[in-house]
Amino acid sequence: MTNENNEVEVRKKEQLFRGKSLEELKTLEVREFAKLLSSNRKRNVLRNFQEHEKFLSLVNEKLSKGKKSVRTHKRELIILPGLVGIKLQIYNGRDFSPVDVSFEMIGHKLGEFSPTRSKTKHSKDEKSKKTAKVKK
Repeated sequence: MTNENNEVEVRKKEQLFRGKSLEELKTLEVREFAKLLSSNRKRNVLRNFQEHEKFLSLVNEKLSKGKKSVRTHKRELIILPGLVGIKLQIYNGRDFSPVDVSFEMIGHKLGEFSPTRSKTKHSKDEKSKKTAKVKK
């Protein structure tokens, strides 16, 4: 785009989810938003819409009390537009991993962003060296 002074205007690419902006998505109810999801996620949200709504209200309530982040064990919940911009701590079976919810995460499950398995670190153990010498 150019204006009168022939200067180039830089526009951010508007982020869309199934053709709708974040503001439009935030105005939708949980069941209406579910219609925009893929079939498996849609089924999950429609069957558990009360749990999703309850979680949204709980998060908003805790943030209004002044908490910076919200801890949860609910890894199976779908990320809704109302959660964008919120800091969550999701339990992975051992500890809570911090997650900043962004626009790209909409429609994914909370558990996808808190891995339960850590990478293994292989190192040379002295025990394995000793057992190798004894076996010879």
